[in-house]
Amino acid sequence: MPADAIAVLKAYWIFIVPLAAAGLICLVMTRNFIRVLIGLELMTKAATLLIIVSGYASGRLALAQAIVVTLIVIEVVVISVAAGIVQGIFLLNESLDIRKSRNMKG
Repeated sequence: MPADAIAVLKAYWIFIVPLAAAGLICLVMTRNFIRVLIGLELMTKAATLLIIVSGYASGRLALAQAIVVTLIVIEVVVISVAAGIVQGIFLLNESLDIRKSRNMKG
């Protein structure tokens, strides 16, 4: 691995780690469904950035780009289905609070 690729990988860790940490904190600490979706998006973007930087560092950028395009397509499907579920929960409970949806049955 070239020295400049390692330097690029180290430089991007400054962005990847806080982005993933913010997404994880947003997923774990919140009680709002919309914030959970935002946290999921942040973690996916951190993973996307990590895959691209790793592909550049290893010299397999084309493979990394193909994986990222697949990840983006899967991410769009998951977020759109999750947004529909959140909308349905909001229509039933008139709230986006996770605590109020725990007693739902059916």
